[in-house]
Amino acid sequence: MFRVLVVEDDHTIGQALESSLGSHGYDVSWQRAGQDALEYAGRRAFDLVLLDLGLPDLDGVEVCRRLREVQPQCVLVILTARHDEMDVVVGLEAGADDYLTKPVRLGELLARIWAHLRRGPASGSQAVITVGGLRIDTAARRASLAGQEVSLRAKEFDLLARLAAEPGVALSRDTLMTEVWDEHWYGSSKTLDVHIAALRRKLATAASSPQHVPKIATLRGHGYRLENTTS
Repeated sequence: MFRVLVVEDDHTIGQALESSLGSHGYDVSWQRAGQDALEYAGRRAFDLVLLDLGLPDLDGVEVCRRLREVQPQCVLVILTARHDEMDVVVGLEAGADDYLTKPVRLGELLARIWAHLRRGPASGSQAVITVGGLRIDTAARRASLAGQEVSLRAKEFDLLARLAAEPGVALSRDTLMTEVWDEHWYGSSKTLDVHIAALRRKLATAASSPQHVPKIATLRGHGYRLENTTS
């Protein structure tokens, strides 16, 4: 049974989420304030956190950041009324894997949650993928660059594995969003861009020298490509 933490201060919304998720077989915990959620998440592991940003005690973005620290492997989904593009970018950069804006239909929300929880690495049948000095073990969900482990969040790993599964191949934005996030995905395309930017930063940090950084090329109007290079 998947464990889900709902962080929502609105009683009506929180109660509806708790009831609906529970009726679909999830083990649901509901916290109404940011500090309470952080303390609870520090004591119990969760598979997914559904986080509102408009909390009564702490800034939701800061709660997102701190939840990512205490629950590094969980899927973190922001569900908020904040819909400006900058809010989306800030939320994703704070550690969220997905960003949904209210109001959202319950069926769509449940489909998105299930897509996140059931999805493993989006890398096909290969157990270990190597591209130059980059090595991705999809079974262990570990990535390393020239022997140096790269610490990746769940969706960052899935995205890198998908790109590395076909090095040198141009992958469209739609393909990446469908295979790494959800075939019924909707929302801001910034989700993909922010995760690509994070991958580039982390790979650059892990590389022993600039020439060893795997290049993720931006293909304007199309998508991205992981360069097939052994340099």
